[in-house]
Amino acid sequence: MKIIDIEIKPDIRQKLLWKHQVTEQEVRQALRNKPKIRFHQRGKIRNEDLYIALSRTDDGRYLTIFFIYKLSRVALVISARDMDSSERKRYAQK
Repeated sequence: MKIIDIEIKPDIRQKLLWKHQVTEQEVRQALRNKPKIRFHQRGKIRNEDLYIALSRTDDGRYLTIFFIYKLSRVALVISARDMDSSERKRYAQK
């Protein structure tokens, strides 16, 4: 999967800060730092499915990022939060 751009809508950006204390910059770093990406569920629009990325920021913060992979190869971020312990174990298995 090749992501050529990352889109975060203003309302999602606010939610990430308010609810999860995750900045847009951290999400962008994590998605560019060789994330482990896996399919999560089929999307409402054909060929635009929901994926989960496990990755780290430049400062070493472990993030789980939910995004829709668009046909245009854009990752539309839906949510992002700190990894839980099971996700960290999965991420460590390289």
